[in-house]
Amino acid sequence: MPLRIGLITRNPESWCSAQIIKSMSKKGIDYKCFSLSDLVARVAGNPLVTTVEGVDLLKDLNGVLIRPIGRGSLEEIISRLDILRTLERRGLLVVNPPRAIEISADKYRSLTLIEEQGIPVPPTIITEDTEAAMRAFEELGGDVVMKPLFGSRGMGIGRINDPETAWRTFHALTYTRHVLYLQKFIPHGTRDIRLFVIGDKVVASMYREADSWKTNIDRGARPIPLESSRELEDIAVKVAKAIGCKIAGVDVMESREGYMVNELNSQPGFGGLQMVTKVNIADKIIEYMIENIRR
Repeated sequence: MPLRIGLITRNPESWCSAQIIKSMSKKGIDYKCFSLSDLVARVAGNPLVTTVEGVDLLKDLNGVLIRPIGRGSLEEIISRLDILRTLERRGLLVVNPPRAIEISADKYRSLTLIEEQGIPVPPTIITEDTEAAMRAFEELGGDVVMKPLFGSRGMGIGRINDPETAWRTFHALTYTRHVLYLQKFIPHGTRDIRLFVIGDKVVASMYREADSWKTNIDRGARPIPLESSRELEDIAVKVAKAIGCKIAGVDVMESREGYMVNELNSQPGFGGLQMVTKVNIADKIIEYMIENIRR
């Protein structure tokens, strides 16, 4: 019987999901697309987890591949990850593992684990106190990047290098019960490096060139071809393993002190990267799924 993979996606027609579907079709794999909000889970009942349409994930699928889990309330996100954990415990291949998704979504937790592996990261301070945030602002050189603790694609990120602006911003955010995540601004020109990790290999990489210090492709940066070095690839694989990701986008800055890891994305898009590499990234993802299902 052919393998059958569940593709968890909010939109099967989005570019990355469409490429993955195309790859599965090309390789003769049956697939089923659904979102995490489509799942129905039971305790002390069977089937254990189904879609609203009745697909039994443990019986009908050989594995599930997760594209972005989507926005949701804290209750919704916790529930979705708990269901994925149940599937994983019952022996279904889940990529990325739910624990890795949970860790990578939390910038402080993931950066801590990366730094504990001896990998250089930007000095970072988090606090819920305005006065402590002002002291952190000075400690970090009076030039910081503020980020939401949970977030991606460069949304909600800003640079602050004025004390008055810092005070107003910190006060407003603590008043609305936000955690203040402050990162020392690392001069790196107008580009950084994205490395795409699958398993224990970097399958493709690129420079992301922008008109400012913000280098997200979704914010207008341009992909530039890059043949990554062994040093860069070793860093990226080590970062992915620290978080537990089987598929990861690792972002690296070229600082005056050398390479410095900025972030990891556990559900990376690859549209920009595919434009500047001959490697078919969707094929590599599905080949990884097939290999690990059969294993």
